[in-house]
Amino acid sequence: MSVCVCVCCVFNFRRDYRRLHTPKLMGLKHSHPQLFPGDIVEYPRNKYFSHFAVYYGERDGVPYVAHLTCRDSDSKLPLFGRALRSEVKLDPLELLGKKYKVNNMLDDSFSARDFHSVVKPAIEDLMGREVTFDILFHNSEHQATLLRYGVKKSEQIERIYEHIMPAWKKLFAEKKL
Repeated sequence: MSVCVCVCCVFNFRRDYRRLHTPKLMGLKHSHPQLFPGDIVEYPRNKYFSHFAVYYGERDGVPYVAHLTCRDSDSKLPLFGRALRSEVKLDPLELLGKKYKVNNMLDDSFSARDFHSVVKPAIEDLMGREVTFDILFHNSEHQATLLRYGVKKSEQIERIYEHIMPAWKKLFAEKKL
C-alpha cells in the first residue's frame, strides 16, 4: 500500500502546525517563537495578574502544559488567597487561553534545570498530590519557577509588594497598623 502526499497538503500542515504551536508573543525579553519543554508559559488574566504553566511537550500531537490549579474552589479567586486542595495538572496548552507567551523571566539570573532528568519527573511526581495554593507564597508563578529553575519566585507578587510595603511601613511607624 503506497501513500501519496501532495505538496499543498504538506505546506498547509506545516503552516497550520506553526500557527497552532507558536506562542502569541507579547514583547517579553525572553519570549521566543517556539515552545520547548521546560519553558514557562504565561497566560495574562487581567491588568495585574497572569497564570503560569510549564510547557510539558506533546501527547498524541497535542501540546500540554503543567500548571498549579485549585480543586476546592469554583471561584476564580480562592477565599482569602488560599486553596488547601490544589494540584499540579496537565492540560492542553490552549485550554488555559488562546493568548500566551513564553516568559522565562529568570534566565538571566538562574540556569534552567534539565527538563527530561529533573523537571518532567518532578511534574509527574506532583500530579495528583494535594498542594496548597497561596496567592502570596505559592501561586502558579512560584510553582513554574520552582519547576524550571529550582527557585520559588513570583515577580508579579514582588511588584505588588513594592507598592504596598511603603504604605504599610508608614502605618507601622505611625502605630496605626
